[in-house]
This record gives sequence, C-alpha cells and structure tokens, in this order.
Amino acid sequence: MSGKIRLVLITGLSGSGKSSVAKCFEDLGYYCIDNLPLPLLREFLSRPLELGEGHEKISVVADVRAAGFAAEFPRLVAEMDRRHLSVTLLFLEASEDALVRRFSETRRPHPLAGDRPLLDGIRQERELLAEVRGVADLVLDTSDWSIHEVRNQVFREFAGESSDPSLTGPVVSLVSFGFKHGIPPGTDLLFDVRFMSNPHFVPELQDLTGQDAAVRQFLDKLDDYHELLQKVEELLLFLLPRFSRENRSYVSVAVGCTGGRHRSVAVAEELANRLQNAQWSVRVIHRDIAR
Repeated sequence: MSGKIRLVLITGLSGSGKSSVAKCFEDLGYYCIDNLPLPLLREFLSRPLELGEGHEKISVVADVRAAGFAAEFPRLVAEMDRRHLSVTLLFLEASEDALVRRFSETRRPHPLAGDRPLLDGIRQERELLAEVRGVADLVLDTSDWSIHEVRNQVFREFAGESSDPSLTGPVVSLVSFGFKHGIPPGTDLLFDVRFMSNPHFVPELQDLTGQDAAVRQFLDKLDDYHELLQKVEELLLFLLPRFSRENRSYVSVAVGCTGGRHRSVAVAEELANRLQNAQWSVRVIHRDIAR
C-alpha cells in the first residue's frame, strides 16, 4: 500500500443519520467502525492500518454514547498523526423539529434525555457538541433529507474523491440557494447576488432556470454579472491555495439569490467552469432549483 490511509470520522447529533451515513461509506468500500469507547478509539487512531485489517479507506462513527466524548474528542482529533492519515471530520446535524419527529417515530430514547423531556436532551447535546462542530471539515444538515437524499449527498461528496485529497487541494462545493429558503449550513464563503436584475420578473424567463440559455443570455447583458464573476473568481483563486496549505479537504461556497433558481444557479455554474479550468476539483449543488 502507498500513500496515506483515508479516514472519515463521522459524528454529530443523535438522530441526524449517522448510522445511515455509515452504511453509505460501507457501500463506497470503507471499513466502518461504530461507537468505540474513547480509549479504544484513541488506540485505533494510533494504529489504524494494523487494527483496520489493512484497509486503505476507513470510516469511524463516534458520538456522545462514548463517555466524555464532547470534552475529549476535539483533543483526540488534534493529536492524530496526519503524516499517515488523510482525515475528514464529518458532522451531521438536523433541526429540533426534525429530531423530535425522528425520535417520536422510532420511539428510541435520546442518550442524554434520561427522564427529562426529549427537547432537553437535544438541546444539551447541541450545546455539548458545539466545539466538535466548529472543527468539522464538512457539516451536513439532514433535516429535510430522505434516506435516498442522504445517500446521494454522501456519494456526491465522497464517491469521486482522490484517495489523498491533500495532493490535489480541497474539493470545492458550489451551492446555489434561495435566501427565502435559508442559508445552507456549513457554508465557508457566501456570496449574495440579489443586487443583479432578476430574470424572475421577465415573463418568458420566469419558469426557466439559470441552466437555460435564455436566462444566461439575459444575465450576459449585465455589466454587474461579468464584474461579479471576475472578482469572485479572483478571490477564490487567491483563497483556495491558502486553504490547501491548511490541509482543508473541503470548501463550501454558497451563492444566493432570492429564490435560488435563476441568478445564483447561473453564477454557480459559471464559477464551476472557471475553477475547473484552473484545475480545481468542483462539485455543483443547486439546492433550490426545483422549488
């Protein structure tokens, strides 16, 4: 075996879908381990190749079921020997409403609720894991996702990756969205393009999207559109090498307009083309294009 071991640490809120995500990684060929006590997890991370039975891709689920997790896990992550590991810390979260619904449907107890109301346990866990979330490489909010959407997102993020992302720099996720539907969680950089003329108010363009030629032709006539693309491209090409030097595996760039169907979609598509031409690995997600 050559190169580094690919390690994905999966953590997050109870009920956010960690078990489902672990199954996705199994389907991607990862050797998956769930819920090790912290002393055993520390031992495993010190000798992943030996204890992982020679696998080059490993995923580990760790969360508050392990005693002392919230206090010890960030330290454990910081102490890992990254000379031999290419690590992504994946944090899963969901809204209170989604978590309450899921626990009610499954009738399983929340690990921190005990005899208290469910919401108390959910809020306590979110507070305890704030530091862990803050050091995550990738945050996924599963509130509105079905099991199929969870699978699609994991495969979109991890199926086509290099075995050692540090060799090629971070993967850039370009996410178009509508502000009226909320800002995507886990965003590193956000650009608001609502200052440009809105194709939505042109009757023949209203039912189209930023992927359609007519909408692109409309935007192409705007000086602001071209100047925005130039300045954002220059900023990203300045920042991405510096993110790479910090061993960032992923950078999430969100582009927002009002509804997430016209301006943000067109800008995200064009930025993706420009970054790909500059040899960066790019994924495009149009979150609200079908709304």
